[in-house]
Amino acid sequence: MKLLNKSLSYWLRVIHRDLGFLMVGLCLVYGVSGFLLNHMDGKDPAFKTTETKVELKKGMNADEITAQWNADSDLPHLKKVLKIDDEHYRIMLEGGVGIYNSLTGVTEYETHEKRPVIYWFNRLHYNRVNGWSFMGDFFAFSLVFFAISGLFMIKGKNGIVGRGKWYLLIGILIPILYVILS
Repeated sequence: MKLLNKSLSYWLRVIHRDLGFLMVGLCLVYGVSGFLLNHMDGKDPAFKTTETKVELKKGMNADEITAQWNADSDLPHLKKVLKIDDEHYRIMLEGGVGIYNSLTGVTEYETHEKRPVIYWFNRLHYNRVNGWSFMGDFFAFSLVFFAISGLFMIKGKNGIVGRGKWYLLIGILIPILYVILS
């Protein structure tokens, strides 16, 4: 019966605190993944890309490229060779892709290797794991709860009626001004 007599701010603090502890793992997943995705610079951070150049014989066709490629055990597994134009062939590799120039014999290719933790963080962030949408929604609604409950947790001159209202106003204006000015 004593628990029912507690104030709203008491319950907001309790739920905010406990839900905050529960959300630490999700905050790390979305925070780390979001940061990496914001700074991709055209490359997926979930993969380590290795760029390599090899010299093959000049003037080969797709069958000859395949035969020479497969003769070198140091090269990645070749899946397919596709003609692009009279001078170039696309080399489809297991975990990569390349281009063969028949005039020079130069073949540039890149291979991609998963970075396990980052790969799974990004898959969760993009909601590419079956059943994860429930957790993504739970996290999203938790953020809304944190934002609203946080407004009412502190009372007095440091709370929403004091200096907190100015921080709230600035926090609302930042995305609005960004959209207007961009």
